[in-house]
Amino acid sequence: MHHAERRPSHYRLRCTVCGQSRPDDGLALGCPEPHAPGLLRTEYQATAFTPDPAFQGVYRYHSWLPVRRTLPDTGRTAVYRSRRLAASLGLTELWIAFNGYWPERGGELTTGSFKELEAATVLGRIPQDAGTLMVTSAGNTATAFAELCARHRVPVVIVVPAGALPRLRTRTPGGELVQVVAVEDADYADAIALGDALAQQPGFTPEGGTRNVGRRDGLATVLLAAVEAMGTAPDHYVQAIGSGAGALAVHEAALRLRCRPGHDTDPLPRLLLAQNACYAPVHQAWQTGERPWLTDGEQDQRAAAERAFAPELTNRRPPYDLSGGLHEVLTESAGHVRIADAAAARAAMDAFRELEGIDIEPAAGIALAALRDAVRDGEVAADARVLLNITGGGRARLALEHELTGHQPTMLVPRETAHRPGEIAELAARLADTRELHPAVV
Repeated sequence: MHHAERRPSHYRLRCTVCGQSRPDDGLALGCPEPHAPGLLRTEYQATAFTPDPAFQGVYRYHSWLPVRRTLPDTGRTAVYRSRRLAASLGLTELWIAFNGYWPERGGELTTGSFKELEAATVLGRIPQDAGTLMVTSAGNTATAFAELCARHRVPVVIVVPAGALPRLRTRTPGGELVQVVAVEDADYADAIALGDALAQQPGFTPEGGTRNVGRRDGLATVLLAAVEAMGTAPDHYVQAIGSGAGALAVHEAALRLRCRPGHDTDPLPRLLLAQNACYAPVHQAWQTGERPWLTDGEQDQRAAAERAFAPELTNRRPPYDLSGGLHEVLTESAGHVRIADAAAARAAMDAFRELEGIDIEPAAGIALAALRDAVRDGEVAADARVLLNITGGGRARLALEHELTGHQPTMLVPRETAHRPGEIAELAARLADTRELHPAVV
């Protein structure tokens, strides 16, 4: 890693359940007090929004990031006002938050996804002696951590469904410090189960997913970049979600912006979240009150998730009911959740390429299709200030202009391994043996 490590004294962590505040050791994922589950949130000493022009990447917003060090060569969200796509949607003020590879627009995320924002912040948060990081992903997060951990020599084990391996391609070769465990016949929930089990073994540090304030505050820079470009917050924020970490992050950033002197009455952006039509647990919970992760059988959920156009949006256990979770932020923002099918998403992807000039990922197509429907139905007014998060894009161009390296799995394991403690310990020991042969360079 780069730059001297410093004690992170510019912020504290506050529990959304009990309200207790404490310093951050860089690893905390939850409150130690015995109470109902809830997310931690960061509270920063800086109350003003002051981007630092000395940094060009995500660390431009370091005063509102939970980091103790910065890494060089990071990108950030490129924000611009759309004309042609806006006109086709019938909107007078549509802003695009583009997260991906698009050099002419300032898009410098070399993995083509906004997950690179969270990876840069998580790596800037953890202490140097944290051990091997354990990350679980259905695709984009895996690619982001594989790229940044390889580039900055950070040991990591990444657990993915085997079906995600073709999408795991990076500009920086993985090398010996990036180990990939692929789970056969698995979905994202299976990978999470195995990753959580492995993370409890000695020598491994769980990245923590949505519970990690580094992940959420890194994603929150999407809104910070937009406010810097727009001069104000949007009326509506549009994003496709799986776990919803990005939506939670944007809402938390909006609350932080509203705490600035003179901004306490600013309205919060209304969250417009989108999911695959064939598998939409958050949409179902928000619209009907039913929690499919509690009521539907596992096989039914798995079968529905396998049909998804954007598989990265298929978290079967989203952080919905816990304190600070999706139900809370949707309620506070007067938000709404929509669905889009594969045909609508493909049409949206084609329209964005034609009208804006760059390819976008399936999840972004889901978001754009949902926005089109929301405008059509009057849920988003024609004169509203709208921020559309293109969570991934430019990958087709990236593949043409740069040599990308695939990541062969270090180990390929059956789905059932996650539920067999003896096999977990054996797998962890094999991974640890490899890790000890190649210590991190910090």
